[in-house]
Parts: sequence; structure tokens; C-alpha cells
Amino acid sequence: MSKETLQQYLKIIIRQLAIWTIRKYDPGIIAVTGSVGKTSTKKAIYTVLKDYRKTRANSKNFNNEIGIPLTILGDYSEISGKFFWPKVILIAVFRLIFRMPYPELLILEYGVDKPGDMRYLLDIARPKIGVITAIGDIPVHVEFFSGPDALAREKSKVVESLSATGFAVLNHDDGAVLEMRYRTRAHTISYGFEDGADMVISNFETKMEGNKPQGISFKLNYGGSFVPIRLDNCFGKAQAYAAAASACLGIIFGLNLIKISEALSKYEAPPQRGVLISGVKNTYIIDDSYNASPLSVEAAIYTMEVLKAKRKIAVLGDMLEIGKYTVEAHESIGKLIPKRFDILFTVGSRAKFIADSAREAGMPQKDIYSFDTAEEAAPEVQELIRKGDLILVKASRAIGLDKIVEEIKEISVNN
Repeated sequence: MSKETLQQYLKIIIRQLAIWTIRKYDPGIIAVTGSVGKTSTKKAIYTVLKDYRKTRANSKNFNNEIGIPLTILGDYSEISGKFFWPKVILIAVFRLIFRMPYPELLILEYGVDKPGDMRYLLDIARPKIGVITAIGDIPVHVEFFSGPDALAREKSKVVESLSATGFAVLNHDDGAVLEMRYRTRAHTISYGFEDGADMVISNFETKMEGNKPQGISFKLNYGGSFVPIRLDNCFGKAQAYAAAASACLGIIFGLNLIKISEALSKYEAPPQRGVLISGVKNTYIIDDSYNASPLSVEAAIYTMEVLKAKRKIAVLGDMLEIGKYTVEAHESIGKLIPKRFDILFTVGSRAKFIADSAREAGMPQKDIYSFDTAEEAAPEVQELIRKGDLILVKASRAIGLDKIVEEIKEISVNN
């Protein structure tokens, strides 16, 4: 039997075990989807709810046809070891035969790569609450759809699947997401910076201590009341959106704004998603190297705009899976660079369009460096940076810009 055939059998087995587990234990399922901000939102929701309900969230990138059933079957963080799958299946069968402790809530990130993916995941685990983060004009994975509208329709299947007693939590500031309120029978609650949202974000600020960024602060306004929120070592409005979405979940589960604020004070941004780390030569790095889409790269650039530093350096790589929009999207990013950064590094063949566009927009050629791979770029970035620099590192995960972060981050030594 081939490896591919075994994988197909495995996929069928864990899918069915997950369906039976959901039927037996009937947890409240919270589905989080969108083109950007899913993981941060999932983690923020978990942070708000975990002290009040027995809660489980999927780990890392466990957001597909393997990862979601696996999360339903157990609190697994990685797939490893010769006997991993036999153990998973044995424990799952045992749990079906005997009554065992099980989470009240499952917070599941639903990832979509191609048409039909969402229906497959919803057939495994139909949510009681659906959270839609943002889609954007050129969303990631649009390469496999006819266009952004088709991808938005695929994502909207989450809210279409909700019952009349469920809740759809929608990003008020994203038109494609807000339009989904007309596609659901569920109660809707919206969040965002714009007036008209149910949960309004206001007074957004980036906190600095000298030249060191500290985090963000803002207010959450709901039902005539407000509460201040501070998120340390988190940067950009994307993290405020994640907090606001989680606050909506808190309200749904009966928490007041004070309890929500207290819970969010413990929130930590997921690794490689806009977190600040210390770099060599007394520099600072905004490590956003986990993934990239046009919307998230643009947001990261605007975040850098309000931060103070002697020099600002952008290390940007290819944005993948955007198909026919590739040239347009990379050139659009390039136009934003000259007024906001002193030096630009690009990594990958597509990112060269960023470099060309930045040069055409007025950035001197001497301040632009382009490389084919992260391995080639890393030592050059390390050589060029100096004390007081603030470095943004962002690209699609496959480009491997985490290698550059490893090259330039400060290594702590514990004696």
C-alpha cells in the first residue's frame, strides 16, 4: 500500500472519529476564519475564555483537514513519533467507549486553500459561533479562486452554517465581512474602529519608552461603557482587532468589560506575528515573519510609521498564493516604502517588484538590496544594521525570513 493511500485512509479515520466525538460530547465550537488575523484572534479568544470555561484551541497551523480533527481528538501540538497516529486513534476510540473529561469549548481556526475546503471542515465540526476577521482587497489564497469575492463567499459559509441561536462576530471595518450579516440566521455582533460597530475600538496609541516600543493601548466601547486595554509587546491595529473580537466573545459568554480587560492583560501575541525582540548591535526587530498578504504587509508598514527609531529597515519577502494579483500587489507595497523606511531588503523573485516600485517612488538605489533567498540575505542584513535601528521582517512563511531573524536577534545567555 502506497504512502498516499495510507494518508487517505488516515484522513478518513480521524475525520470520522472527530465527528463521533463531537456528537458524543457536544462542545460549543467557535470557528475563526478570515484572510488575516486568524491566529491572533483565536489566541485572544482563548485568553479571554480559558479561566471561565474548560477550553481548547488548535495549535500552530492545525487549521486544515488533518489539524482540525486532530484538535477535536486531543490537545496535540505537533505530529511526531512512529506511534503517534496509533496512539491518537486508540485514545479516541477509548474516549468514545467511556465517558471522559472533555472541553466545554473548542476554538478552531478554519483555514481555506481552495474551493470546497470550508464545506469539508464544517461537515466535521459545525460551529455555534463564527468569527470572521478580515478578507481585504487581495486576500491570501486568492490564487485558487476566481477572485476575492469567490474567496469571501467560501469564508462566508461559516456564518451561513450557524443556527438562529448562534452568533456571527464580524469585522465591521471590512466591507466583505460586514456584508456577511445578510448571509446568516444567527445573531450578529460587530467590532472595529468605525462608528456603527457594536464593539468600538478608540483612542489607539503605540506606547514607547525612549526609542524602545512597548506595546499598544486603546479603549473598547460597548453598550455605553468603555474599558482601557493595554497589550504589551504587541503592535499594530491587527492586535487591537483581535482583542475586540475576543471581547465580543466575552460578552456573548456573560463577562463584563472589566473581566475582559483583566484577561487581555495576560495576552501574548503568537510568535512571529508582529512581536518585538531585541536584535544584535542594540537594535530592535518587529518579527512578523510567519506569513504575509497585501493587507497584513500594508498594516505592518503603517505600524512602523508611528514607531520611533534612528533608522527604519524593511526586510520584505514574497507574498505567495495571490495569483494574477502578484505584480500589482508587490508594486503597491513598494510605493509605501520610501517615505517610511531608510533601507529596504527584498527576498525572493516576486519581492523584486517591491524593490523596483520603491526605486520608482523615489528611494535611492544605494538603499535597496535584493536577494533570491533568505540565506543569502541574512549575513548582509546583519552586516548593515547598527545601533538604534528598528527592523521589520515580513513575508510569506515559505520564504523563510525566520532565518534572517535568527541571524540578527540577540542571543540571551543564562549563567
